[in-house]
Amino acid sequence: MSRQYTFRPDPMLTQLYLHRDPVDFRKSYRGLSLIVEQDLGHNPFSGALYVFSNRNRSRIKCLFWENTGWVLYYKALSEERFHWPKSEDTLVMMTGEQLNWLLDGFNISLMKPHRLLSYESVG
Repeated sequence: MSRQYTFRPDPMLTQLYLHRDPVDFRKSYRGLSLIVEQDLGHNPFSGALYVFSNRNRSRIKCLFWENTGWVLYYKALSEERFHWPKSEDTLVMMTGEQLNWLLDGFNISLMKPHRLLSYESVG
């Protein structure tokens, strides 16, 4: 019997920002929080969630401050890429529901998902 555990950002989130430009994924919560503070001019301790992607859009990191420490959510796709919203702005506002659609592989503008993958082993 297989179990599925899903840790996801709350779909009811209202303060959620997607950083449009790719970032160096060697950055941890410290480097990402500096981008939020210095590049975006936001307070990283506000409780807002910030979404970052690597250059080829195969990985996502979400960062937010939760009362006593940083939460860093990371998802790496085995195949395909995330459909990153197009915008002229460096920062794109989203809803928690839209972020979960993005994590599920949907192209938010087309509402078309990635194909589902099923593996038996990693080796």
